[in-house]
Amino acid sequence: MIRSATLQRIAEVVMVLGILALCQPWNFFLHRYSVTIILIGLVTFMLTNWFGSKVVEDDDDAPRAPEGHP
Repeated sequence: MIRSATLQRIAEVVMVLGILALCQPWNFFLHRYSVTIILIGLVTFMLTNWFGSKVVEDDDDAPRAPEGHP
């Protein structure tokens, strides 16, 4: 299974590639589907953020190491 952080990074790259496809003037196919590419990256990013790994809250009762230098 792909980790959530890796999938988020892939989604970011897809969004940037969609923006580059929107700005380039040479290939009409890429220009036509650039918004679709951006939206696919955006939806993927949002879903990985929503369903990604949960942040573990800090346990206040757990013993802690002394702060400062030994």
